[in-house]
Amino acid sequence: MIPTPDFEFRTSSTCTYENNNPRCVAVATNVPGRVAIRNTGTGRTVEFTAVEWTEFLRGAKLGEFDLPA
Repeated sequence: MIPTPDFEFRTSSTCTYENNNPRCVAVATNVPGRVAIRNTGTGRTVEFTAVEWTEFLRGAKLGEFDLPA
C-alpha cells in the first residue's frame, strides 16, 4: 500500500474569524498532481486533480461563477 502524502494547507490572509468561528477555506497544493480544499470551520476536505483545479480557477477568473446582480 502506498502511503498518502500529507497536505500542507494555507489559509488566505483575508480570512476572517467571527467569535472564534473561522469562515474560511484553506488550500493545499504541495502534493504533485493533486489539490485539496478544506473548510476551516468543519474540517471537511475535498480533493481535485491539478487539471480540475486549473480549470476551476480559469472559470472563476472569467466570471463563470459570479452571482447575478
